[in-house]
This record gives sequence, structure tokens and C-alpha cells, in this order.
Amino acid sequence: MKPPHALAGAACIALAFALPPAAHAQPQSGPIRIGLPVPLTGPYGAEAQDQVRNAELAVKEFNDAGGLGGRKAELLVRDDKLNPAEAAARALELIEKDHVDFIVGSLSAATQLAVNNVIKQRKVPYISISQSDAINEATDFSRYTFHESLNPHMTTQAVGRYAFKKGMRIAFLTADYAYGHEMTRGFTRVAREVGATVVGEIRHPLGATDYSAFLPRLMAMRPDVIVFNNFGRDNQISIRQAGDFGLKSAMKFVTPVLTYTSRVAAGPRVYEGVIGGSSYYWSIEANTPSARALNARYRQAFNGAVPSDYGSMAYSAVKSLLMAVKAAGTSDTEKVVDALAGLRYDTYKGMQSYRACDHQSVQSVLVIASKDAPKGSSDVFSVLQVAPAASLTLRSCAELGHQ
Repeated sequence: MKPPHALAGAACIALAFALPPAAHAQPQSGPIRIGLPVPLTGPYGAEAQDQVRNAELAVKEFNDAGGLGGRKAELLVRDDKLNPAEAAARALELIEKDHVDFIVGSLSAATQLAVNNVIKQRKVPYISISQSDAINEATDFSRYTFHESLNPHMTTQAVGRYAFKKGMRIAFLTADYAYGHEMTRGFTRVAREVGATVVGEIRHPLGATDYSAFLPRLMAMRPDVIVFNNFGRDNQISIRQAGDFGLKSAMKFVTPVLTYTSRVAAGPRVYEGVIGGSSYYWSIEANTPSARALNARYRQAFNGAVPSDYGSMAYSAVKSLLMAVKAAGTSDTEKVVDALAGLRYDTYKGMQSYRACDHQSVQSVLVIASKDAPKGSSDVFSVLQVAPAASLTLRSCAELGHQ
């Protein structure tokens, strides 16, 4: 059964599609407008705020370099409140009222799909910065849809192959929405490949604050590994309560996406020994020139701080979009889409490119673990492994339903 917010999102999207698609204006003068709908309020607020900071940094770089023949970029930020109906409404507003040329954004798989449904109808290029497998499938994909983020299939391969061993017993604590479900599916697939056994899954509502009813059930499964398929404050709270319950002494804690913002907010004790995946961690600057350049700009702009993982994805999405605008020599929709689809870019972590059939950004995945660090330090993770793009098998275009 779909959660209530997903049903509300579907109703909103259906209403939007009942209206005739508006002609998308393509002025070739004035600012190049980029809409950024992200969940500034709600349990993913810290990650969303850093997405805004990073997107602003990419826009500033473009403008400081002269823009497109003097045309500057402009970022229009909107709060989607982590709600699909709100996300669809904000996307429509950005397109029809604010006349944006492009949209970048989302942090939830559900809001991402809601925005994508709107842009498909309005034919506005959209770069998603949230994990999702569904957005790559033929039923949700469009010519105008691009996915800068990792997807759960990529993330679970890298993390699962590192953490799971033959004969292990695996249990899942899963947030009951698209992100959680897709992560469980991916890890189940990896467990089968390596010879581990999935002993059960317990689902919890998004935004839960008390996990006491779930933890005895997880313990009763006697897993070797608990995978926390949730995100943001859900991830922080569930891992803290599971540790307090004593589970960490008996089993390994794994999470698909271990975020910098969650680790800093919750502290070293909560995340001690937890293994997870990431698109980016600032310390790769030692061997990655583009990471070093991003970190230097971010530190200068934000008082010595470092960009987060989800924040840096926003930087990459906006920067690569504006690279495509420059390559096309115009903000014209169709020409920019063609330029973006053919773009090879190294914005922050090494070379990336979009796969032709589904516009998934092909890239590396980091496997990381939390480590103890002095209060106020940014050095909170160890990079255990960098899984290169070539080591990750994407779901085939045929499996995704593409011809």
C-alpha cells in the first residue's frame, strides 16, 4: 500500500495533467533560470540546505566566468517539504509562473518521481539529485530526464559486495517508501549473488521517532548484519536506538547511504563501526583534482567548511547543466538536452557521463566507515574502497523496459 503522502502526490500530479500543457517559453535573452525544489523542511533539511549552498556555488562560478555571452544564471529555490504533492506543485509553479529553463533537485525518491512526471509533460530538462531506480525505468523516463545521483542498484552493489559474505544472515529495517524499497531490492539481489541469506525485513513509516517496537523483532531474526534502509533523521534515530538496545555488540550495522550531515549531527558514538556508501567524501581530494578544486571553493565561500555528499551532487548537477548550456551555445531546450546527453564531465569526483538509454550518470561509488574524530573536525569517515564505474553492473536497458 502506498503511504498517504504518495497518494496525495499522485492526486496532485493527476490534476496537473488534466490541464493542457503550457508552451515552455525559450527566451534567448535575460537570465538562464534554474529551479531547485528540495526539502528544506522535514527530516532531510540538513542535506537539502547543503544542496542549496552547492548549487549556488556552481551558479556563481558560471556567472563569474561571464555566463553565456553575458547571460547570467539564476537559481530559484523552492521547499518541496519532502511531499510529492508539494513537489509537483512547486515544479509546476517554477515552470508556469517563474518560467525556468531547467529544473535540478529533489532528495526523496517519491518527490523526484513527482517532479519528473511534471517535467515530462512540460518538456523541461530535469536533473535529479536523489537516489532512485524507478526514474531510470522506461515507464518514468523521458528524453528530458537525467539522473546525476547514484541509483540504489549501484549503491547496493558496492556496499553489499564489501559487507556481505557467504553464509551471513541479513535483516533489513526499511523506510516504507520508494527509496527504502529499492535499497532492499538491491541488497537482496547482492545477498543472493554472494551466498548470504535474507532472514527478514521490517518496515517503518517515514519520519518515525520511536523504533522500540521494531528492535526486538530484528533481534529475534538473529542476523549477522542489519541494513538500515532509511535516510536523514530516520537513519540517525534508528541507528542510535538500535545501538542503545545492544544490537551493535551482536551484529554489524550497514546502511546504503552514509551521509556526512547525519554523521556530524549524530556524532561518533552513534555511527561507530557503521559501514555505508557515498557518492563523495571530501578526502578524495588527495588523488582527485576536481574534488580538490570544489573543496577549495567551498571552504573559501563557507568559512572553511567542506561540501557534503548530497550537497556536492547538487554542485555537479548544476555545473554540468551549465557546461551543456555553454556547449550548446544556447538555453534552447532541445539543444541543451542533446549536449547534456553527450557530455563527458569531471565536476567533483572523476569522469562521469550519461548512459544513452536512461540518462543515468555512470560513476564510481565510495564505501566508507565512520571513525572517531575530535568535535568540530570534518575528518569523520575512512574511505574503505572506491568501486569504479567499470566494476558496477547497471541494470540493462532491456531490463528497464527500453527498446
